[in-house]
Amino acid sequence: MDEIEGSMSESILARIPPSALSLVLVRSAIRMQHTPEWSIEKSLPVEDMIIALEGRGEYQINDERFHLDPGEAMLLRRGETFRGWTNSKTGYVGLAQHFTLGIYGETDLIAQMKLKRKVRFSRWPELGAMIRTYRDTAPPSSVTLLQHYQFMVMLIAFVDDAFLGWQRDGGMRIDSSAGIDLAVMKAAARISTAPLEPEIAAQAVRDAPYNPDYFHREFRDRLGRTPRQYQEFCRIERAMLLLERGLSPSQVAREIGYADPYYFSRAFKRQAGQSPRGYQQHVRRAQTGQLIGPQSAR
Repeated sequence: MDEIEGSMSESILARIPPSALSLVLVRSAIRMQHTPEWSIEKSLPVEDMIIALEGRGEYQINDERFHLDPGEAMLLRRGETFRGWTNSKTGYVGLAQHFTLGIYGETDLIAQMKLKRKVRFSRWPELGAMIRTYRDTAPPSSVTLLQHYQFMVMLIAFVDDAFLGWQRDGGMRIDSSAGIDLAVMKAAARISTAPLEPEIAAQAVRDAPYNPDYFHREFRDRLGRTPRQYQEFCRIERAMLLLERGLSPSQVAREIGYADPYYFSRAFKRQAGQSPRGYQQHVRRAQTGQLIGPQSAR
């Protein structure tokens, strides 16, 4: 189960409506290519993601010292003063991108998260070629739509590897409409990334900075489900993926934590509108091209 569960873990940002996010690339990508004589000391009013491609970069932020090797990335938060240099005799090659990531208006989403300072990309074999292309093809003084898309992919990958938890309030006023929107988003993200934990929905409600009854209602009004129903929905979505991979309904029931396969079948039908075996047969027919025309779609 651990192997399957690990391969199905969901992105932290997966459940955020795209319309709620606003990514701004403040300037074109910086094509870092530094000799041993290079050094820098500065602070920025925006976030800065640095990714190493060749050689090693050395950094100091406050009293912390870091180095970046190929395949590693580091986030510099806005307002932080940092020093950078390299001791690599062959030089240091990388990418730096200044950006902001807002949610529900002007709220800084990065400020809402507890993140590791530095990570090695777990998906580096997939990301490495894209990041090199991003660096090599970036216009020197402008930002393109393709850059926005590609950088969002990098940023999501970084957040997934670096995420430690949500800040309690992140400086957001809880009496604002954006405050409750953000709290619901955090709770939904927490539930969707760990739907097999029995008490995750109740814990997400308890940890929200609102009266539990009020938050419960606001969650339901925004997502159309109570936190507990949303947890079951996320579990059933995982069940659908496992059924598509060919596991039997009884195997899937065990994998997602249902001791009673009959109860699982009822829960699945409640969410999906058909039994697990019926869903599996539907998928197989679709894969072989048998679902064509209005009659087959019913």
